[in-house]
Amino acid sequence: MNHYDTLDLRRNGGLLWLVLNRPHALNALSRQLVDELHDVLTMLHDDQSIRVVILRGAGRAFCAGLDLKEANVASERVSVAEGLRGQRRIAELAMKMHRVPQPFIAAVHGPASGGGFALALASDIRIAGESARMNAAFIRIGLSACDVGVSYFLPRIVGSSVASELLLTGDFIDAPRALATGLVSRIVPDAQLDQAAEEMARKILRNSPLGVRLTKECLRYSVDAPTLEAAIAMEDRNQILTTRTNDVKEGIAAFLEKREPHYEDA
Repeated sequence: MNHYDTLDLRRNGGLLWLVLNRPHALNALSRQLVDELHDVLTMLHDDQSIRVVILRGAGRAFCAGLDLKEANVASERVSVAEGLRGQRRIAELAMKMHRVPQPFIAAVHGPASGGGFALALASDIRIAGESARMNAAFIRIGLSACDVGVSYFLPRIVGSSVASELLLTGDFIDAPRALATGLVSRIVPDAQLDQAAEEMARKILRNSPLGVRLTKECLRYSVDAPTLEAAIAMEDRNQILTTRTNDVKEGIAAFLEKREPHYEDA
């Protein structure tokens, strides 16, 4: 596995810990960090032996958003075309996270602002430490709050009214309210955040690799499905695909024999 300057990658079997590693800058998104995240996401697309990813930040923050000291977003020297290319480069992180077959678990502690909020929203599951505070910081510096996929993910997760409040005000949402609105699935003490995230990952890893990949894919399509029939068509396709695998035979046998299954992704 490649070495990165702004990321700390630790692999344990099918689980990958993906740690944003710029603690001195609250893990703000520098150009190098964005480039290295792209490299890892490309690797994940091609390496399905990695089955679950836990995303977290080093130090006292998840991610403080775009590194404004480096970005100079208001520079008049940048053309519209060049600015759009840079903007899309960051936004494509959310798209890649959405498309890769591995479920992402965001373990959020401290601030997750702007682009950091977007990375948390693009994850499939969010677990909050008690210190977690999230906001769409873009609007607080004169930009639109709709950035890096936030306007897509947030209303689908918490509904349009709460999403509108958070995006139009730029206010922080703390861990208790994030849980109440469904933004996160649970809150744990910060000291237990890694353990809670790994326990969640292990529960996913106990299921068949193909079943997990197809479930993430089906959820992604069903969120935007135009009709119930379209969603069910995808579900039907997935069930028939999985019934043709050896893993489903192993899963049924393990259930009947009251033992843990041993899946081989075959």
